[in-house]
Amino acid sequence: MNILSIQSHVAYGHVGNASAVFPMQRLGVEVWPIHTVQFSNHTGYGSWKGRVFDGPAIEDLVEGIGERGVLSQCDGVLSGYMGSADIGNAILGTVAKVRAANPDMLYCCDPVIGDVGRGVFVRPGVPEFLREQAVPAADILTPNQFELNYLSGIETQSNDALKRAISAVHELGPKVILVTSVETGETPAGSVDLVVGDGGRFWSVRTPKLLVNVNGAGDAIAALFFVHYARSRSAVTALVEAASSIYGLLKRTEAAGAREILTVAAQDEFVSPTYRFQAEEI
Repeated sequence: MNILSIQSHVAYGHVGNASAVFPMQRLGVEVWPIHTVQFSNHTGYGSWKGRVFDGPAIEDLVEGIGERGVLSQCDGVLSGYMGSADIGNAILGTVAKVRAANPDMLYCCDPVIGDVGRGVFVRPGVPEFLREQAVPAADILTPNQFELNYLSGIETQSNDALKRAISAVHELGPKVILVTSVETGETPAGSVDLVVGDGGRFWSVRTPKLLVNVNGAGDAIAALFFVHYARSRSAVTALVEAASSIYGLLKRTEAAGAREILTVAAQDEFVSPTYRFQAEEI
């Protein structure tokens, strides 16, 4: 399997492609990474060095890959944080090129917009671009609960509201939607849910809530879910596998008191999770 991953990248730590590429490789996937930014570290540290690339830079790299005659062998495109609509247009142009070469490819969009407590943190125009252009082009979408609320216009304070919100976003285009970091009035204290919607049915995996504050977990789970879904074509299987792996990864990160996810040290969690969870239909 070959996946083209278009995301930000950091030299130190694990966010964007630095969080998503290695888990996919550990699962036996050939990854073709294209970086939208190259920073020394993630911006959560308050200071960083590096530069942001523009849309033409991404298009140039994709053109070069295309000249190798391999776009027909690309099984999917994964995108994460979009720094601007310019980059977003380059990503969607890439999706169109790959789809023309391989109609069976899948596009997984992680619609990074914001989060609970932080609100919207992307540049003006990006949320609208995602909702109006990127989301309709996606086969698979992996928003967190805050992003689902934004995209659907529905506040998801109950499971019924959550299902209505997922259904509303299905209407925009994506067939499969994984919602991360879910906490409704029906989520017990000390727990967090991951919920997937596919074909009008919904399943949830509930895990203990960990006291860990790291960046990049969303990038990793989007990559894991994408690979498992692309292989199995089962949203439930992908949910269980991704949830089990990400919990083990974060559990070991919490135990170590690490500031960065232990992507390398805990790599066995990607192929043989320590903890196994079951999905329940909701």
